Amino acid sequence: MKKIVLSCIFSILLVSSVLGVGAEAAKYASWNEIIDEMHTVLDKADDAYRGGDADAGKNFVNDAYFGFYEKEGVERAVLSYVSGKRASTVEYQFSAVKRLMTEGASVSEVRESLRLLKKMLREDANQLDGKEESAAGVFAASILIILREGFEAILVIAAIAAYLTRSGNGASNRVVYGSSVAALIASALAAVALQYVFEMSGTANQEIMEGAAMLLAVAVLFFVSNWMVSKAESEAWKNYIENKVQTAVETGSRFALGAAAFLAVFREGAETILFYQALFAETETYKNMAWAGFGAGCVVLVFIFLAVRYGSLVIPIKPFFMGTSVLMYIMSIAFAGGGVKELQEADVVSVTPVSFVESVDILGIYPTVETLLPQMALLALAVASIFHYRAKGRKARTAA
Repeated sequence: MKKIVLSCIFSILLVSSVLGVGAEAAKYASWNEIIDEMHTVLDKADDAYRGGDADAGKNFVNDAYFGFYEKEGVERAVLSYVSGKRASTVEYQFSAVKRLMTEGASVSEVRESLRLLKKMLREDANQLDGKEESAAGVFAASILIILREGFEAILVIAAIAAYLTRSGNGASNRVVYGSSVAALIASALAAVALQYVFEMSGTANQEIMEGAAMLLAVAVLFFVSNWMVSKAESEAWKNYIENKVQTAVETGSRFALGAAAFLAVFREGAETILFYQALFAETETYKNMAWAGFGAGCVVLVFIFLAVRYGSLVIPIKPFFMGTSVLMYIMSIAFAGGGVKELQEADVVSVTPVSFVESVDILGIYPTVETLLPQMALLALAVASIFHYRAKGRKARTAA
């Protein structure tokens, strides 16, 4: 408990130091003013494509996205005050316009796609401008940011810590907690780098970094979950648990567990700081409520950690191990979808829409072939792995 509280205090200090460096006054009086500028840039994209220059058209679309939608905090505001699904829908509309330009679609098709994008942006701006700033609104936006960004990381850390404790390897938890603190530091440094060194305002550096971190986390989490299943179903699982064999957590496995905790925190950390920079820049009157929301969110995350970490003690050991491994599998599948989506936003991965699928942000499900295929492959591998180890365990028990 003490370690988690100290980690929350440490994260508050990190966020406050980075906010002190990076936050600045809002440049626009309303969200509609930002959308006005975006419409001008998107009109230039239309003119360029109509003139036969598809590359220039796509560059203007990217300018509207990276230079305004992200840089000026529109995406973060939609996430906080509208919904994650809406933000994903708008982001994919940007991609749809660029895809049509790449495919050489007719001028009328591109123009209609741009019209739909501008309509969405205006609707969101009207909704955001219609929300008068209030103490409750700022508090709600703040607590939503920290809960949304921190929930997955806390689940991963708590599940791994509970697993190590239940298996008699609680001493290895210091690797997990140490990795989490290191990730907080790395997140703050990454946020500063994105803000200043790489000049995030006109580039895809943030999406590339987040996408790469998430896909690396997929590999690590999948390895960890597979390892947990093997321990729960192998011939030696009873001895492993009842005799608390300390050598069961080998050096390589300790590294993987620490890496899983590091990546879970790091992938959320930098984005959390950038979200809070935007929130503090937008509110003039209720900065104290933004901090209150952040603090309240940290408290909620502590209770989530404690519920998973200590609530596991009342769960029978074998179901607990299997449940923990399944949670890791689900996290890896969700991270796969989110990682590919980030790379799509950076134009590193193509976008092929799937009309019958709805976005489910919390599970990393998005309506594109590129995000769904790796998730389906991981799901098939997870199911095959679980059945393999269960069959192996039955065979070993029969032989005994």
